[in-house]
Amino acid sequence: MAEMSVQLVAVERRLWSGTGTMVVAQTTEGEIGILPGHEPMLGQLTEGGVVRITTTDGDVVTAAVHGGFLSVTGDGVSVLAEGAELAHEIDVERARARVDDEDTDARARAAARLKAAGQSA
Repeated sequence: MAEMSVQLVAVERRLWSGTGTMVVAQTTEGEIGILPGHEPMLGQLTEGGVVRITTTDGDVVTAAVHGGFLSVTGDGVSVLAEGAELAHEIDVERARARVDDEDTDARARAAARLKAAGQSA
């Protein structure tokens, strides 16, 4: 099975790193799936998007990601987020309370948190 190095990093910390078989992310150009051997590229992540990493063990690492970049090189994939939270770290009730927020960014972040946590808005 083909694999690639994957890093998910936010400004404040590294959330996950390891080997994976696929990365799916939401960029400003649309949703993109990255497999090993993908052409090098740089994409801008959406504000309030979700990133899913399928590990070589078959597990899926899901995170709500708030802005940043996705870099694909011959060595692997780096997700460099302005802010990010792993799905198991998300306070679902707090996110639900922010879904109807008047601030567009806060609303987008709340919706991404709920989506990453497997909840509906």
